[in-house]
Amino acid sequence: MTTTAASSSSHHLSPAFPGRAPWGTASKLRAWQQGAMEKYLQEQPRDFLAVATPGAGKTTFALTLASWLLHHHVVQQVTVVAPTEHLKKQWAEAAARIGIKLDPEYSAGPLSKEYDGVAVTYAGVGVRPMLHRNRSEQRKTLVILDEIHHAGDSKSWGEACLEAFEPAARRLALTGTPFRSDTNPIPFVTYEEGQDGIRRSAADYTYGYGSALADGVVRPVIFLSYSGNMRWRTKTGDEIAARLGEPMTKDAISQAWRTALDPRGDWMPSVLRAADQRLTEVRKAIPDAGALVIASDQESARAYAKLIREITGSGATLVLSDDAGASKRIDEFSQSTDRWMVAVRMVSEGVDVPRLAVGVYATTISTPLFFAQAVGRFVRSRRRGETASVFLPTVPDLLGFANEMERERDHVLDKPKKDGGEEDPYAESEKEMDEANREQDEDTGEQDMLPFEALESDAVFDRVMYNGAEFGMQAHPGSEEEQDYLGIPGLLEPDQVQLLLQKRQAKQIAHSRKKPDTEADLLEMPAERRPVVSHKELMELRRQLNTMVGAYVHQSGKPHGVIHTELRRVCGGPPSAEATAGQLRQRIAKVQEWATRMK
Repeated sequence: MTTTAASSSSHHLSPAFPGRAPWGTASKLRAWQQGAMEKYLQEQPRDFLAVATPGAGKTTFALTLASWLLHHHVVQQVTVVAPTEHLKKQWAEAAARIGIKLDPEYSAGPLSKEYDGVAVTYAGVGVRPMLHRNRSEQRKTLVILDEIHHAGDSKSWGEACLEAFEPAARRLALTGTPFRSDTNPIPFVTYEEGQDGIRRSAADYTYGYGSALADGVVRPVIFLSYSGNMRWRTKTGDEIAARLGEPMTKDAISQAWRTALDPRGDWMPSVLRAADQRLTEVRKAIPDAGALVIASDQESARAYAKLIREITGSGATLVLSDDAGASKRIDEFSQSTDRWMVAVRMVSEGVDVPRLAVGVYATTISTPLFFAQAVGRFVRSRRRGETASVFLPTVPDLLGFANEMERERDHVLDKPKKDGGEEDPYAESEKEMDEANREQDEDTGEQDMLPFEALESDAVFDRVMYNGAEFGMQAHPGSEEEQDYLGIPGLLEPDQVQLLLQKRQAKQIAHSRKKPDTEADLLEMPAERRPVVSHKELMELRRQLNTMVGAYVHQSGKPHGVIHTELRRVCGGPPSAEATAGQLRQRIAKVQEWATRMK
């Protein structure tokens, strides 16, 4: 198929279709969309996987291609499979704008002749796969599998998609996020074996966040991270205090994180207040800019909405579940100029509101898949210079994801073998993935079973992350230093953002040097020199300490337990399993000092 065919692929596209001109005028497809179209039309494959970052325009590409295939009688009907009820309605609305009529309410039986196809959910296909198989067999069908990773959510969904759409004439798979971490094969995705013997998904066309950012297709994201002191009670009745972002065990990180998100503490009100100030600044340049809180559960979502009302004097749109009422509320918010919306967990993937520019990540889900989906709600660019701002707790995993925004991932079908005791980077908790991909958001009672009770929290502005770099020094909420970062203009070119952040940090450092030492109640060190230590790094420090103690056992003749007890007595702090990175390093240095004296 020629390039000419690709350029004429936009028959009867109306001016209302995003970024399009009427049929017969010059093409307005984005460069990546045009490139993907040309590749498809040249190869005419039965299966095609397009990976494009959220906000890049996958829907436009898919519907333009569907329009071409219908017009040239390659297919006779279209089936769109979407993750949620709300998204299937959005697909039907977008298709209608270019003259393709999809029935989003289809459930069974013959389809009315006025429709060109249907829009259904993965769950719907899972319930009645033979219905869709029969439809695919009766007429030449293009199946568009939106966010194809959902076909791997459960074995039954994957098998249902395989059974339903195996007879389809053409299958177009779309995804905009890193693939899932489990090894369930995804239907109609090609896997290729690498030199390491591991099979990975092979995309036919990839358009990553880095490329989209360079092209001005998506907004640059400014991440604002908040630390603070947390205090909680464990199941055994022990009270623990820790600073969010300081090195600690994986369990302690999780409990400190949950303590921060507890609406009864001071951390969430402080962060919501800061996010609202940021929204006010952004709205000076983008008057209809909106903000979204992504919550873990219904109870927290309601509490956050109440806090927003107390902070702003106005209510927030509350989206609690993926039902018709929620879909209507999302649409109404999208068309309004209201400031705030609160949504629960995976509802965020179905929230397509281009005016969202400020986000608060108020959930403990820590998978790269969910994080990318969540941040994807804020990156859709409408005009040049818009920026997105996402507020995060200072948690190692989240800061790592924020600094890796431009990294592209493939779906790994085989888990790599562990080598030399290294942790398997793909062995993420299946339970965590199930949580991230769960569509319902009812109260499951999990909160009552957690082995801790949040007691109190406060917030400290920690750092700003942008384009892989970190800026800022710790500051109290409401301080001049925090306001410097919250007040960054909402309309800037990417290089201007970088320059402004550098200037703000230089100002903060200069101001810090002038203050007396007695006023320095926070760790006044630039963010890039305050690394957040991951659980894996903490494990390495423990291993190093145990190795040093083991060597000293042979040198001194004392038992391991005696040496560890003596280290705790001299250096202070809890047992090694609960010690911070600083405490472990101090003990390592002390053992080295003892060993040197004995030589």
